[in-house]
Amino acid sequence: MTARLRNVMAQLAYLPWTLRLIWTAARGWMLAWAGLLLVQGLLPAATVSLTRLLVDRLVAAVGTGSSWEGVRPLVLPAVLMACVVFLTELIETASGWVRSAQAEFIRDHLSALIHEQAVALDVAFYEAPEYHDRLERVRNDLQARPLALLEHIGGLWQNAITLLAMGALLTPYGLWLPVALLCSTLPALFVVLHFNRRVHRWWERTTADRRRTQYYDMLLTHSAVAAELRLFDLAPHFRSVFRDLRQRLRSERLSLTRDQSLARLGAGGMGILMASTTLAWMVWQALRGLVTLGDLALFYQALNRSQSLLRSLLENAGQLYVNTLFLGNLFEFLQLEAHVVDPLQPVPTPGVLQADLRFQGVTFRYPGSARRALHHFNLTIPARQITAVVGANGAGKSTLIKLLCRFYDPQTGCIMLDGVDIRHFSLTELRRMITVLFQWPVPYQTTAAQNITLGDLAARPSPEETEAAARRAGAHEFITHLPQGYETPLGKWFANGAELSAGEWQRLALARAFLRRAPIIILDEPTSALDSWAEADWFDRFRALAHGRTAIVITHRFTIARRADIIHVMDEGQIVESGTHDDLLALGGLYAQSWFVQVQASPPRDQFSMLPARCRSIPNAHDEAVLP
Repeated sequence: MTARLRNVMAQLAYLPWTLRLIWTAARGWMLAWAGLLLVQGLLPAATVSLTRLLVDRLVAAVGTGSSWEGVRPLVLPAVLMACVVFLTELIETASGWVRSAQAEFIRDHLSALIHEQAVALDVAFYEAPEYHDRLERVRNDLQARPLALLEHIGGLWQNAITLLAMGALLTPYGLWLPVALLCSTLPALFVVLHFNRRVHRWWERTTADRRRTQYYDMLLTHSAVAAELRLFDLAPHFRSVFRDLRQRLRSERLSLTRDQSLARLGAGGMGILMASTTLAWMVWQALRGLVTLGDLALFYQALNRSQSLLRSLLENAGQLYVNTLFLGNLFEFLQLEAHVVDPLQPVPTPGVLQADLRFQGVTFRYPGSARRALHHFNLTIPARQITAVVGANGAGKSTLIKLLCRFYDPQTGCIMLDGVDIRHFSLTELRRMITVLFQWPVPYQTTAAQNITLGDLAARPSPEETEAAARRAGAHEFITHLPQGYETPLGKWFANGAELSAGEWQRLALARAFLRRAPIIILDEPTSALDSWAEADWFDRFRALAHGRTAIVITHRFTIARRADIIHVMDEGQIVESGTHDDLLALGGLYAQSWFVQVQASPPRDQFSMLPARCRSIPNAHDEAVLP
């Protein structure tokens, strides 16, 4: 019991934080809301008091006939009752409007906090299932919780005011009456807190399963999966898995609801027994002539309303507790701290790279992984040249990009840019020095022009600069054939969008890179979506983009790598070969083996003699070279 009480108090500690959040998001609306609730809380007591006055005057008027003298005492209480009823309706309407406005402001405020935190956190968080569970709980709560929180806080405040007023009306008939009413609600309070805690624990425990149901739902309904789903006849399997998972979740939730309903029924019965006892006592007092019919009417209404108010009060308290449990997920999410952060005193970044870019003794393993992606890794990338990095999948090539962009920091070693550890630069300034064309660029569901200007929003590029970037990337021609040219919406997520091929999306991404005049350019498998006819033209355009800048090309295609100024071959997190294309062929190592096996069916004799014996059996030819 003590542990449960500690848990309750720990969760209720979130309440002040929640109230500060509401105040920050919509303080003016909060003041109006609190004032309306105060009036709403007092109106029921006014109604009960007026009922007693009206009944007593009605009893006095019985037998006086329908003369004005007999009716006149009834007019004022009746008019006041009508005014109270009208005012109640008016305030309820205004309160609903104010509450809805508050909820919208709070929802937007929470969305801003979540978006800010999601962007501020390290990329490593996105790769942890725990992060996605937390984010899923926060997103689920965001839509309904703000309004529910307001309703239950408001209900708690309003009902508490009304209950105090009712207690003040009942006290003259006996000090024990308010105490008895309060005691009658204690079983219900226990039920509310106990089962709300159970429901919350179930909700947290099943987060991953509920995310899986959403995943299977996406597989069954999303266009990206539609073709493969039909080709391999996967729909029956995913429907079955979804159905079984939902059946288990549904059974567990219904079992909880059944237990909660039975417990509430028992607690409600105890409350009714206590209320019936107090009502019988009051009737006995009336039969003895100790109270008037007006007193009896007041007592009945006050008792009835107090019972209802106490139930509502406990329900609001329980739901408020539940909301603090769920909002605890939000607070925990907002309290996550990034590890890749700005230095206390950032060093200014260089406008143009003068010295080489160096990886010095870098050791790095991904969070949660026992395998080292890089171990005592060293690499020098010359300034203002094109450097290609080739290697098999898993060799560590993409890790270089992530470390250079400071998505992660290495466990040991450092990355030096112009002789300065990149951790001494501010994150924003460092990343403004870098533009990356990823293997699968993001197809932004905006206009063609906006897809390009997203490369450098801070520069506010003009339409002329946007078109120039598109021309240099080879995207201008297909953009002009779109229905609205540069103002054509792209993608199929929204109405009237035009879809592009994978190669066209990559050219748009290249245009973004042209627009962003960063001194460091990184390309990750840049021509994966281009055919061999477009590849040579694409690389010629890239050379124009890279002129005077430092470029790093991560690629499997030797037809791209051979045109770089220097090539590094990676294997198991280390650089195993370096040199120009001709140097590496002459070396006769891994690069040469892949080149001759996969590009040339019969290498020239002078080159053939340079290969190790294992490479001198050439099975067949291919159009392009890909490392094994």
